[in-house]
Amino acid sequence: MLHEILLSLAGHPSPLLRSAASPPNPDDPLSSDVVISPPERALLATLARLSDLHIRLVTATAHVSATHPSVICRAVASAVDGLHLAAFRRKVLEVERTLLRKDAALVGAYDIVPLTAVVAEFAGWERRLEWLARVVGVVREQGCTGARAMDFLRGELQTGFRDIEEAARSLVGVAEAAWVKQVAAWVLYGRLPEFGERDFFVVVKKAAEGEEGGEEFACESALLPGFVTPATAASMLFIGKSLNQIRAKSVDDHRLRGTDHLSTQLTRLSALRHPIDSATFARTIADIRHFLSRTTLQRLLPLSKVLETLQLLRDFFLLRRGEFAMALTQQADEKIRSRWKRAENLAYERRDGLSNVTVKEGEVAAVLAKTWAAMGSMQGEHAEEDEGLELARDLLRLSIAKPRATTPATPVSAEGGLPLVAPTPFRNLLFSVPVVLSMQIPSPLDLFLSHSDVQTYTAINSYLLSLRRAHIRLTDLWKITSLRRHHPAPPRPPYGSTRGGRERVHLLRQRYATRSSILRNSWATASAAIFFLGEIEGYLQTEVVAGLSDGFHRWLTTGEDDQRHDDDNSGRKQTPIPASPKDDIDMTDEDDEDNEEDIWLEGSNSASQQTTSKASLHHDPQTLATAHRLYLRALVHRLLLTQQSFTDPLYELLVQIDHLVALVHRLHSVWTAADLEADAGVVDAFVDLEREERDVQGEIRSVEERVKKGIEGLIAELRRLEGSAALQGGGGGGGGGGGEFAGGADEGQGEGDSAMRERGEYVPRRVGGVDRLLMKLDFGRWFGRGGDEGAVDDGGF
Repeated sequence: MLHEILLSLAGHPSPLLRSAASPPNPDDPLSSDVVISPPERALLATLARLSDLHIRLVTATAHVSATHPSVICRAVASAVDGLHLAAFRRKVLEVERTLLRKDAALVGAYDIVPLTAVVAEFAGWERRLEWLARVVGVVREQGCTGARAMDFLRGELQTGFRDIEEAARSLVGVAEAAWVKQVAAWVLYGRLPEFGERDFFVVVKKAAEGEEGGEEFACESALLPGFVTPATAASMLFIGKSLNQIRAKSVDDHRLRGTDHLSTQLTRLSALRHPIDSATFARTIADIRHFLSRTTLQRLLPLSKVLETLQLLRDFFLLRRGEFAMALTQQADEKIRSRWKRAENLAYERRDGLSNVTVKEGEVAAVLAKTWAAMGSMQGEHAEEDEGLELARDLLRLSIAKPRATTPATPVSAEGGLPLVAPTPFRNLLFSVPVVLSMQIPSPLDLFLSHSDVQTYTAINSYLLSLRRAHIRLTDLWKITSLRRHHPAPPRPPYGSTRGGRERVHLLRQRYATRSSILRNSWATASAAIFFLGEIEGYLQTEVVAGLSDGFHRWLTTGEDDQRHDDDNSGRKQTPIPASPKDDIDMTDEDDEDNEEDIWLEGSNSASQQTTSKASLHHDPQTLATAHRLYLRALVHRLLLTQQSFTDPLYELLVQIDHLVALVHRLHSVWTAADLEADAGVVDAFVDLEREERDVQGEIRSVEERVKKGIEGLIAELRRLEGSAALQGGGGGGGGGGGEFAGGADEGQGEGDSAMRERGEYVPRRVGGVDRLLMKLDFGRWFGRGGDEGAVDDGGF
């Protein structure tokens, strides 16, 4: 019987031990042959439980080790069998060896072996085997990943039992060692694990149909163990992507070869103690990233290339080059007009002529090509020297937006995450279809510029371009000479002195006076809208965009952003949006002359160059990416693009402005046709000009009222946002202090911002101020100064 017990404990099923441990059955004649007392039966039940746990664990671990898709789960199962179950089997052999030696510790007089002594030798093993069975049960669950197994084992370190803690610590070491090997292949060689890649936190995503670009690496937060912070995960993703690109580029660029020297950093990973401490692991990954940046990435992505890309984004997406917005708007309007003319001509022949109004993808791309040609003709002989325009021509694309499912964003730090942009469809205003300006991201630039960043720039561009487009279309109304002046002119002498000539002059003056009185309110409304749009554009461009962009550029080039010094010279450095390329060139020349006359610049050049070289050592691509996302976060927030309560009524106002401009043009065409009919006898039998004139005038009156109410509502919303806790408490800075919109640039500086500046991290400037914008709007004669907030003086219109 004793021999049967030891064989069963060693992993061999024993019906004899199982039947002896079970309660006696009166109907079974064999159960009465062996007389076993209840205490002995209880001891045998304990041994049978150990045997059953051992056998089930051996079977389960063998199945997991052979079939589980996770390498980490396989390693845990193998460790359960190879370490703990092997230790149990060694214990069985030790007990058997003690019995064979007839050691007095187990064998008494007359070679009697007490069953209680045998059971006492396995004290504690039942709890340990039950815990191991629980571990294997968790690993065998459907969908169990290596990250979940590691998190579970790390949680079991605090059960309160010393033997369970030691067992959990050994399994944690095995699981984390297997995971660190996968991490080492990624962060040292840029390679995904060949086996178990579905369990690794880095996944490969292919570009959707219609999108440019091939495979893209992304991070799955669900596959990350709990001790890895989002910032550390972003660093590991960046390191692996960089090495992957370096390996691909090293085929053509011999300067990038020899990156296998990163294998020297393997000692840092192998020196990690288990369980891995979160801070220690983060420092190790940061050291590897800095080592890679110092040795290779400076050649792959120099700071000059980053500055060139940011200059491109600033010029064309954020519309620092005003001629781009002007040329694009003009070319788009010309395309729409040509499509309508073609549709009107075809409508006489075919009833489906209006279907030709829809703009196609090729026509949208052709509009951008004409825009580049127009900008080149504006610059004349200096067009060949404009490298930024040539770079934009190669990288920028104007295309029809296609709806697609959103993809989960890669885990980034809370400071660098991008806010949710309001879904207001500003992209619908340029054409009759939603159109967006996008950018191809060349290979080295995607180390700090992601597709989500470009999408944010696209949203900002649609927002700013829609404002600029409405402003341009309103000011173009003043170019219609016949609406502004007495046109055609009265007859010249001697015909003007005759009776017929005087009647003709009287008729023309009466016609002009009548039409002038009809359009009086329209001109006032257009003037008010121009004033409103001009102040909004001036606030967004000169205070928000220029302030944040200059601060970010200063931090990139010097490693710090001395905002107080810039504020002292803000009166000289801030320039309005140029109305034409010539104005832009003249302003640049004036700034250059001021810089040449500044006697302090010469003495500070050497110190600035030293700071630049010092800063460039710390601006590795991931630091640039984190700072750039922080810059974009502040930019989107302070442009009010996160406030749908502001963007939706602004979009409605822009739609009404387009409607007003279209109606004025339509009224002008009606009056032109009426003049031809009255003066030259050209009659269109298919059009009732008087009725159409009355209808257009009625629509103009209603649109004028909607434009006025739209301006009222927007000013009221700005007043609400001025004191809103959402704007004062939010923002994109490192420490979200209050008053960053309602106050000045230096108000509300938090202690977190000072600490970040001392560490050399980027902190967005405190720019903007809705109160300043409202002060400028209240200065206009169109807006009331008293009464309710947001009231508009109708008499001004």
